[in-house]
Amino acid sequence: MKITDILTLLGGLALFLYGMQMMSNGLETAAGNRMKQILEKLTSNRVKGVLVGAIITAVIQSSSATTVMVVGFVNSGLMTLNQAVWVIMGANIGTTITGQLIALDIGAIAPLIAFLGVAAIMFVKNEKIKHISEIFAGLGVLFIGMDMMGNAMVPLQDSPAFLHFMTTVENPLIGILLGAGFTALIQSSSASVGILQALASTGMIPLSSAVYILFGQNIGTCITAVLASIGTKVNAKRTTVIHLMFNIIGTVVFTIVCLVTPFAAFMESLTPGDPVAQIANVHTTFNVVTTLLLLPFGNYMAKAAHIILPGGKESEEDEMHLEFIKPFETKYVVGHGALVLGQVEQEVDRMRKMVCETVGGSFDAVLGKHDKLKEELEEKEEYVDFLNAKISGYIVSMMSAEMSSQDAVKLNGYYRILGNLERISDHAMNVLGYAGDLKKRNVSFTEEAQGEIREMKKVSLGILDDIELLSRPDAKTVLENTAKEEQRIDDMRDRYQQHQLKRMSEGRCSTDASLLFSEMLTDFERIGDHALNVAEQYYEMM
Repeated sequence: MKITDILTLLGGLALFLYGMQMMSNGLETAAGNRMKQILEKLTSNRVKGVLVGAIITAVIQSSSATTVMVVGFVNSGLMTLNQAVWVIMGANIGTTITGQLIALDIGAIAPLIAFLGVAAIMFVKNEKIKHISEIFAGLGVLFIGMDMMGNAMVPLQDSPAFLHFMTTVENPLIGILLGAGFTALIQSSSASVGILQALASTGMIPLSSAVYILFGQNIGTCITAVLASIGTKVNAKRTTVIHLMFNIIGTVVFTIVCLVTPFAAFMESLTPGDPVAQIANVHTTFNVVTTLLLLPFGNYMAKAAHIILPGGKESEEDEMHLEFIKPFETKYVVGHGALVLGQVEQEVDRMRKMVCETVGGSFDAVLGKHDKLKEELEEKEEYVDFLNAKISGYIVSMMSAEMSSQDAVKLNGYYRILGNLERISDHAMNVLGYAGDLKKRNVSFTEEAQGEIREMKKVSLGILDDIELLSRPDAKTVLENTAKEEQRIDDMRDRYQQHQLKRMSEGRCSTDASLLFSEMLTDFERIGDHALNVAEQYYEMM
C-alpha cells in the first residue's frame, strides 16, 4: 500500500466524518429545539422512549450525540435515569441507518447530490432551504468519502502482511478489541462501520470475522458519552454505564450465538454476494435483537447502574426538580385555579429560600470562604435558573387555561416575582466573583470593612425573610417593612461608601480593594431594590 493510498484513505475518512457532521448540523438547525423537547417529554413509557431514541438518532445520524444529550438531561434533572434507559436502547437502533444507507450503494450519484446541495447553499437565500440543502450536501460528501476509502483499500488485496493480519481477526476477542479500540479513537460507530463495509467490499475479510469487529464497534461508540459524563452528577454517569451495559451484554450474547450457531452463514445467505449489505444487516440485527432482549429488564439495568456506581442520594431529590408543581392530566377540574396557585406559591418560596442561601454564601465567600463555597454556590445558582425557567414555563402554560381574572393576575404577579428573585441571585453571584478577584489579586479588606460586609449580609437576609409570604398574609405590612429596609440599605450604601473613601485616603486599603468594595455596595443596593419589587408585587396581587 503506497503513501498515496494511505492519504486517500485518510481523506476519505475525513470526508465521511465531515459529511455526517454536515447532515447532523443541517437537521438540528432545521428542527430547532424540537428534538430536545421530544426527548424531554415523550419518554413516558418504554416503547415511546425506544421509538424516540431511534427516530432522533436516525435523524442526526449519531447515537453518540443522542446519548450525550440524554446524559445532559439526566444531569440537569429534566429526565430520570429510567427514562434514559429506553432512549439509549432506541439510539442503538437508530444508529444502524447509516450502514443501511451505505448498503443501498448510491455512491454513483453522490457527486451530483453533493453538487446540488452545495449549489443550493450558495445561491438560495431561504434559510430553511439552506439547512435542508446542507443535509443533502452532507449525504453526498459522506458517500464520496466512502468511495475514496473503498478505492484506497483495493491494493491491500495484494499485501501478504495485511492478509495475514486479517486471519488473526478470526479470534473473537481480537476482533472485538480491534473494533472497540478503533471506534473509540474516531468516536463514531457509523464511520467505523462504514470503513468495515469498505474493507469487506474488497473481499479481504469474511463476514465470519467481520461480525466480531462489528460487535466491538458497538462498545467503542460509548466512549463519547463516557467523556461527556466527566464532571457530571452520579446519575449522569450511571447513564453511560447503562449505555456500556447494553452493548457489552449484546456483544456477549451475539458472540456466543456466532460461536455455537451458523449465524454468519445465515446472514450471508440473506444477501449473497453483497458483503456491504451483510454487515449493515448484522449491525441492525445486533441492535434490534439486543433491544428486544433487554426491553423487559430496563428498570433492572437502572438498578444495576446504581449498584455499579453507588454514592449520592438514590432518589431524584439529588437532582433539579419541581417539588410542589405537579401538572394535571386535565385543566378542567374543580378548584383547579386554587390548586395551581397553591403549587406555584410554594415553589416560588422554595426558590426564594434558595436565593437566600446564595446571598448569604456569597458574602461568606468574600469573608474568606471562597474556595469552600464557590462550587456549591455556582450549583445553587444553576438550580435557581432552572427553577425560574420551569416555574415560568408552567405559569405560561396555565395562563392559557380558563380561570378567573383574579387568579390570572396572581399568576402574572408570580411570574414577575420570579424575575426579581433570579436577579437577586445574579447579584449574589457578582459578590462571589469579587471574592475570586480578591484571591486572584492577593488583596484583602480591613477589619472595619469586613464588619460592614457582615452587616450587609445580615440586612440582605433580613429583607429576603420579610418577603416570605406563606406565613405572612398581611401583604401591606410586609410592603411597609420591606420599604423601610430598602431605604436602610440605601443609607448603608452611602455611609459605607464614605467610610471606604476615608480608609483609602488614609492608606489603610488598596485601590483594588476599594473598587471591589464599591462594586459590592452596588450589588447590595440592587438586592434591596429587587426585594422591594417583590413586596410591591405581592401587595398588588392581594
